[in-house]
Amino acid sequence: MKNSSLGLVAAATAAGGSKAQTPTPGAPPAFNTSAAIGPEVSATTFSEAKKVMQVTMTQPHVDMAVASWRTSMAALYERRTGPRKVALEETLAPYSTWNPVLPGSISGPARSSFVRSKIDSQPVPAKDEAIAYASVAQLACWIEKRQLTSERLTNIYLERLEQFNPKLRCVITLTREHALRQARGADKEIALGHYRGPLHGIPWGGKDLLDTAGIPTTYGAEPFQNRIPKRDAVVIARLNEAGAVLVAKLSLGALALNDIWFGGQTVNPWLLEEGASGSSAGPGAATAAALVGFSIGSETGGSIISPSMRCGVTGLRPTYGRVPRTGAMTLCWSLDKLGPMTRAVEDGLLVLHAISGPDAGDVASVPSRLDFDAGKSIHGLRVGYFPEWMKQSPATDVDRAALATVKKVGMVPVEVAIPDWPYNSLNLILFAEGAAAFEELTLSGDADKLKVQVPDAWPNLFREARFLSAVDFVQADRLRRKVAQEMARVFSEVDLLLVPSLRDEMLTITNFTGHPSLTLRAGFVEVSEARSDWAPDPKNPLPKFSPPRRVPHGITLIGRLFEEGTLGNAGMALEREFNVMGEHPPGF
Repeated sequence: MKNSSLGLVAAATAAGGSKAQTPTPGAPPAFNTSAAIGPEVSATTFSEAKKVMQVTMTQPHVDMAVASWRTSMAALYERRTGPRKVALEETLAPYSTWNPVLPGSISGPARSSFVRSKIDSQPVPAKDEAIAYASVAQLACWIEKRQLTSERLTNIYLERLEQFNPKLRCVITLTREHALRQARGADKEIALGHYRGPLHGIPWGGKDLLDTAGIPTTYGAEPFQNRIPKRDAVVIARLNEAGAVLVAKLSLGALALNDIWFGGQTVNPWLLEEGASGSSAGPGAATAAALVGFSIGSETGGSIISPSMRCGVTGLRPTYGRVPRTGAMTLCWSLDKLGPMTRAVEDGLLVLHAISGPDAGDVASVPSRLDFDAGKSIHGLRVGYFPEWMKQSPATDVDRAALATVKKVGMVPVEVAIPDWPYNSLNLILFAEGAAAFEELTLSGDADKLKVQVPDAWPNLFREARFLSAVDFVQADRLRRKVAQEMARVFSEVDLLLVPSLRDEMLTITNFTGHPSLTLRAGFVEVSEARSDWAPDPKNPLPKFSPPRRVPHGITLIGRLFEEGTLGNAGMALEREFNVMGEHPPGF
């Protein structure tokens, strides 16, 4: 115990080099009495560190810190620096977990109920392309009635994946033989009358941070290219149980940041000169181009919303804790969420229904109810909006038209406001958790193997995060609760929010508070320059277009905690009124 930071031995060796004294019986331990360890520090060390940490210390304060650092604080790094190092398993979550439901609050519907749309019986199209672009709900109808086999549908998507992936670079691993086995099995079960539900026989693609037994799961990152898990992620297992057919592991920006991975940059099917946005780049591109029936993405800070908006698909980011992340790559324990990306709003609810529910492997997952009735009226729902945001970038005429449509379909627009707080300060939690999740990758130097090494990429951010203050982490966590309380106030006034999809404050706020979101195509805009998730680089200017190019634009609805059913109903009503989902990216 002589190296304890509480110093059970009166460490005179630390203070002045004299021999250690026998402790007085009954004397309690004290701070700053441990043996001196770690490298020597100087006044210059603290003077320079003050600049990084933005704190103020007088010269006497600096002198005292220099004299005591090695006996008071240096030992706190022993877990990492030794001699008694302790390895932290990849599956080990922090002891503290974020609960988006405030104490004393009741969130979510009182019951679980799921009522699908009644799909009109239509003949199966003659062209494979038309079949590929059909909604999951329509595909399910054809498969259930045995008008279309899962094997035929799987082959359609496999052929499209092979044909168009060279353009889009959205596939990391094509699972052809695995998919065909699943499809043939689905057809046999359905022929025998064992129909499992609306995902039975539907081909899908998973973001390549979901573990698949015996199939590579690479995180889109060079150091993990040869990683082959032994077990399926829980979401994979649940989709297997629902009878869905995995046709591809889809690309993500390396370690879930933006859209560049070891195979290149995944591009937007609507505008091949720009990236698909990320980090769920592959799910966004593949779903938009009808290379899969649906996909599963993930979001920590915009990774479902942004590619859904850019690629013109529907992204449903569930309430934090609804969908278990067991077997998925961890970036941030208190922020990561898994959710469906589809071509129609109801499809997202069908998928969410199959993957919801707690799992012991994810300590943040909770029991929850999903109340959804595709025929439920949305008349009178109060839709909050921020008047100033609708006048400012990144809002467009499409966003403003969507607000008018809210009223047209019978919902009630309500002006709301939130305080002008430094919401980006919350990202200290994101950077600290991310750096902790990939500590070994950073300290070993393997992060240097990632393709992108610019200042706004993970390698630099992970290194910089070592200098974030633990005190500021706690204060950011307290601010998080304050923001959650403010959002609870807003949702006491409205049933949902309509926001510009990429409004930075709301992206940050709702990812930290855990509120669900639904992003859907609402129209089209023209762009004169390609978009990028990366900070501007004068050495590599983005392509410019004259005349401007026409691309889809999406709006985002934010719901109350665990009320994805309400989001779905409102989204379906707006989707019908917008009537823009029938247009497909040219050339696909």
